[in-house]
Amino acid sequence: MAKKATNKKDTTKSIEQILWDSANELRGNLDAAEYKSVVLGLVFLKYINDCFKTKYDELVAEGEGFEEDPDEYIGDSIFFVPADARWEKIINAALTAEIGVVVDNAMEALERENRQLKGILPKNYARPELDKRRLGNVVDIFENNLHFTGAEARDVLGRVYEYFLGEFAREEGKKGGEFYTPECVVRTIVEVIQPYKGKIFDPACGSGGMFVQSSKFIERHRGNINQISVYGQELNSNTWRLAQMNLAIRGIEANFGSSYADSFHDDKHPFLKADFVMANPPFNISKWGGEQLKDDPRWVYGMPPEGNANFAWMQHMLYHLADTGRIGLVLANGSLSSGQGGEGEIRKNIINADLVEGIVAMPSQLFYNVQIPCCLWFLTKKKSQPGKTLFIDARNMGYMKDRTHRELDPDTDIKKITDTFEAFRRGEDVAEKGFATVATTADIAKEGFVLTPGRYVGVADVEDDGEPFEEKVARLTGELKELFAQSVAQEAEIRKRLATIGINF
Repeated sequence: MAKKATNKKDTTKSIEQILWDSANELRGNLDAAEYKSVVLGLVFLKYINDCFKTKYDELVAEGEGFEEDPDEYIGDSIFFVPADARWEKIINAALTAEIGVVVDNAMEALERENRQLKGILPKNYARPELDKRRLGNVVDIFENNLHFTGAEARDVLGRVYEYFLGEFAREEGKKGGEFYTPECVVRTIVEVIQPYKGKIFDPACGSGGMFVQSSKFIERHRGNINQISVYGQELNSNTWRLAQMNLAIRGIEANFGSSYADSFHDDKHPFLKADFVMANPPFNISKWGGEQLKDDPRWVYGMPPEGNANFAWMQHMLYHLADTGRIGLVLANGSLSSGQGGEGEIRKNIINADLVEGIVAMPSQLFYNVQIPCCLWFLTKKKSQPGKTLFIDARNMGYMKDRTHRELDPDTDIKKITDTFEAFRRGEDVAEKGFATVATTADIAKEGFVLTPGRYVGVADVEDDGEPFEEKVARLTGELKELFAQSVAQEAEIRKRLATIGINF
């Protein structure tokens, strides 16, 4: 049975929360979207400076005079920091009106010295609307509270970076979904498709969360991060830079194309065949330019409607999938049943091509930008169980992290989903009423090619509490009668109090 939703509260503040609270107080009149690049750029700058300083001091101690040689840092995957970008210079300027110019110069110097950073760092700290006193205060906060040292430096950075991304997504609301997919959603996809080695592709990569979770998956399973190649594409220019920063600080090399671009109209990886494709594209987008792509070779299973790009994304991903590859895709629940604009026919053709390995109905309130529930599609061109599709109803899983947002627990919820997929692939019986079942293509055809898991998994049996039916009805009726009486009394009291100020109903 799916785990009952619970509330979790942590009474202690992490270093991530302390940093966020301190920095966020200094935001002033900048909105979250603008402040995001300011803060994350400084986090990046502090991290590479701390790593550089540790190696620099080691080289100075050796006494060979190699501390200013960039080649000494490359072998340890450390960015070389030129004199104009060093943290002490930034700290010295923190309380001056020139701090914005100094930070911009530091970013430019880093890009000149490190080819992989070219064109991705924020360089707008000197703009007039950014209060220089507040910027200096943020620098000072990072100096006193943010330290990346030792073997755990990258882990600390990852936690801070992910926490900040999540908080910015929360503050930006709907716009936040353009760059951030909740970690538990990404982890579910990654754990199911298991990207151990090969080419990984995300055509709507946002801030790069799919790639980060892929690297964590490999680490958890003691794999080799050097056995994967990362390819991404992103339309938003700021998010395109953010993704490259996110991967650069984790030591993950990636090909995001020569620039930001629209995946449909300017495919930056036209000949790529990926072993793993993962994405959380924007839900239900209209006017995506399909009219200009009517004869596109990607639309093998039908022309996607101009009013909704869901099946354009899916077919774009299938087009880039290797013959033995796997896809994990987040879509709105409408994709499971919609018949508008030919979507039903496209879905039917994809099902009949035996590409749908599994469907997971996810809980609501997982995303910061939308409250509607979503679903996960898992597709492959080479099923381990041909002619069969796994359905999982995970709508009741997870716990409320706070008043408005739900998360899936990796050790229970996500593990149960991934274990079920693994058992299904081995041909085991995974049927659990109300949670999971396996349907054949013929079964799906009988349902009109609708893929909503609830149609297939049924309703979980309710555990008998032992109370006789007649007694339960009498008890509940009595409780309801008492509530009605309380309601009448409260209404009378409200009318009485309103009358004292001359308001009569």
